[in-house]
Amino acid sequence: MQQEDKINSPNHYTQGKIEVIDFIIDQNFSYLTASAIKYLSRWEHKHKGDGRLDDLRKARFFIEKQIEVILAEDNK
Repeated sequence: MQQEDKINSPNHYTQGKIEVIDFIIDQNFSYLTASAIKYLSRWEHKHKGDGRLDDLRKARFFIEKQIEVILAEDNK
């Protein structure tokens, strides 16, 4: 049995055919958007119990912050 690489490739990073970081880089997402995508894509695989909700709340935080940035830019 191969041991998990908890730094470079933990199990919650490698769900599906590609890693989330590769998708984020390919799409050239902003930091805030990329952070939300990261948490949204991993919450079901990373934690058990309340940790899952924490990751969803983190995703929501980054989405709300991105909305604030867009609204501030639109109001300049």
